[in-house]
Amino acid sequence: MTRRPALRLSTLRSDLPASLVVFLVALPLCVGVAVASGVPAELGLVTGIVGGLVTGLMPGSSLQVSGPAAGLTVLVLAAVQEHGLATLGVITAAAGLLQLAMGAARLGRLFRAISVSVVQGMLAGIGLILIAGQLYALADIKGPAGGPAKLAGLPGLVADVAGEPRALAAAAIGAGTIAVLLLWPRLPARVRIVPAPLAAVAAATAVTALFDLPVARVEVAGLAGVIDLPGASDLAALGNVGVLGTALAFALIASAESLFSAAAVDRLHHGPRTDYDCELLAQGVGNTVCGLLGALPMTAVIVRSAANVQAGARTKASRVLHGVWLLLFAALIPAALAAIPLAALAGVLVHAGGKLIPLKTLRPLWRADRGEAAILAVTATAIVLTNLLEGVLLGLLLAVLKSAWDTSHLQVAVTELPDGAVRVTLHGNATFLRLPRLLETLESLEYLPADRPVRLDLAGVRHLDHACRSALESWQERHNRSGSAELVGLPAAAA
Repeated sequence: MTRRPALRLSTLRSDLPASLVVFLVALPLCVGVAVASGVPAELGLVTGIVGGLVTGLMPGSSLQVSGPAAGLTVLVLAAVQEHGLATLGVITAAAGLLQLAMGAARLGRLFRAISVSVVQGMLAGIGLILIAGQLYALADIKGPAGGPAKLAGLPGLVADVAGEPRALAAAAIGAGTIAVLLLWPRLPARVRIVPAPLAAVAAATAVTALFDLPVARVEVAGLAGVIDLPGASDLAALGNVGVLGTALAFALIASAESLFSAAAVDRLHHGPRTDYDCELLAQGVGNTVCGLLGALPMTAVIVRSAANVQAGARTKASRVLHGVWLLLFAALIPAALAAIPLAALAGVLVHAGGKLIPLKTLRPLWRADRGEAAILAVTATAIVLTNLLEGVLLGLLLAVLKSAWDTSHLQVAVTELPDGAVRVTLHGNATFLRLPRLLETLESLEYLPADRPVRLDLAGVRHLDHACRSALESWQERHNRSGSAELVGLPAAAA
């Protein structure tokens, strides 16, 4: 009885500063995703608050953090433009109900089969997009849309910053924030009690206020008036096939991103593993609530989740508290947020994005397995060039193909027996992937004299697929027209 409060206090000492770090990371994402989606900035904060206070309390993944995600920005913008802002809540709520149905059907566990290289590639791709996008925000310059355009515009960004005093001042604030984050781990332990992002943002805010620098600051007008409960006329939109299709797309993409994120987060810590079905249910509840409030759809966000783990969070209290900070600071004292320069928050995100790129593990992975390293690189590149879902799906496809190739090992040995016969021995898995080599060996035996029979020994074959079975039977039939061929140990065909 006396140890439980001490344990809770010890975890709170880790979770409280972690929640502040997550809050600092979540704030620009909530606002930025909302603005990019064509909706008021406050709606992004509402989704972040629901992600903390509602989804954060539910079972599933204890350390990953939910909120509005960049992966849904394009879909949300298109939905708002086509169906109107009032219908967004209906679409989001319908997507949440679909997620609840998928979770109840226990479909979440299907996402457990994820290659480590795909997960690392996902982290790297997100990190690259995050860095490319936030470099513009770091200089108070609006960046182009899309990963390729952001990367292509970086050389021009340098010239724009050099020729604009305001952009130069913002870039100095952002660069200073990154410098503090990089140097903070080298400071004495008593100083490092304060989380590095918190110290960096506080220092940047103080410098901005002291010198009255002309840089952009956080703009939040408050949460009052942005919450719009769907009415009967809005619910009637569900009769529109386009609205239902958009809700289905929201549900599938949000579920995929959340569960892919859960797999990545599980590899970042040694705590309890994610219950994928419960996490899918938690995401469904969160999106249903967001829809009822007329807010943006939510997913689990790997950037916030990784920041949560790296900041030392130990329980779900950190993500719940981050929702509390979003609510208190945005609803009660928005003036405090207005003092924070956006460039400082961009610097925090650039630093966080760099940590998601596995530079230290890439070279050892290349030496150990170049195929896995290629999957990582292709996944990251595809995410930058397309989007998160398509990039991950491509990575998963490559991982499945590589696994099929690796597991279809087939050894083919040809030996001459004392009685003049030729024995062909197969060991391993005879699948269509190894069929060209097998047929090449067998066709080389078709020119043997008729008095030299061929015995094909299949006793060592663990698996024989339909393509190989058909090819072997056809070869035997063809070879028996001019000679003698025998299949020994042929597995029985499946009924």
